[in-house]
Amino acid sequence: MKTQLIALCCTFGLPIIGWADGPAKVVFDTDIAGDVDDVLALAMLHTLADRDECSIEAVTVSKTHPKNGPIVDAVNTFYGRPDITIGVTKGNYPRECKYAKLVDETDGNSVRYPHDLLNSSDAPDAVEVLRRVLANAEPSSISIVSVGLAVNIADLLESPADEISPLTGVELVRKKVKRLSIMAGAFGPVNGNKHFLEANVVNHVGSMQRFVQNWPNEVPAVWSDFNIGIRVRYPRRSIARDFNYTPHHIVRESYLLHSGPEHDRPCWDLTSVLYAVRPGDGYFGLSPAGTVSVADDGFTTFSRDESGCHRYLKMTSIQAARVTEAQRMLVSQPPSK
Repeated sequence: MKTQLIALCCTFGLPIIGWADGPAKVVFDTDIAGDVDDVLALAMLHTLADRDECSIEAVTVSKTHPKNGPIVDAVNTFYGRPDITIGVTKGNYPRECKYAKLVDETDGNSVRYPHDLLNSSDAPDAVEVLRRVLANAEPSSISIVSVGLAVNIADLLESPADEISPLTGVELVRKKVKRLSIMAGAFGPVNGNKHFLEANVVNHVGSMQRFVQNWPNEVPAVWSDFNIGIRVRYPRRSIARDFNYTPHHIVRESYLLHSGPEHDRPCWDLTSVLYAVRPGDGYFGLSPAGTVSVADDGFTTFSRDESGCHRYLKMTSIQAARVTEAQRMLVSQPPSK
């Protein structure tokens, strides 16, 4: 059947990247705790996995909060994958969270959203998890989706050879990573502001600088900048209507605690997931190749360079409508397990 579908795609000129490459093997690096789009993005990864379009190899967390590891575990468990490895940064990057308290909710004598990880401090170090996943992976097989601070990616790149692998972090990335899909930066004016400082960068400028300086040029890095996410908002009507198949839904309740019922939340992080898993489906265009620089105040600049490994997503109005609908359908899809 798969062979027949590939033949049809070739006949009609349709993209076949997803079929040809098989399911994407994804590591999700998130700053879950601050915004709720991290929860939506993780839910979307799970439903894409339910469709056999990807496998979630690990989730690493780049912000410091005692419950951000547990909320990841609760989401994973809700979607039937309680054994996904979770790593949490051992640095000090605190952030308050409006929805992490859901891990403590009970209904009678039962935890509403079961999870085994009770405190972020009990999780292994994120860099250790990243090194182990890459060490065990086939060459050029891992897609990293980074949707928060760059601390884990930067620390991975600077990690030395150890008992996990004789390769340094840069060597592991060069050998094992297929692409990086990163939500960060702003490569054009934002609402007329020509010097917009995007949160994932300015919240820890040093790590983003270390990342762009050390990322190996052989591995593509595709940026979804601030302007992409604000054009594809998650519709509040979906929160009101699409999750009522169960009395309590961790995505719906997280969204309401963070944004309330009257807000269409921009979907920055979801776009990086969608591109990583479906890069050939025409949801986005791409800039020419180039390089990215990060100023000391966090301002990001893209410079066109045919030898560079960086690109950023572009999106027409028609593509934005497609992305919005795809994100709604995938986030609200009931778990299959």
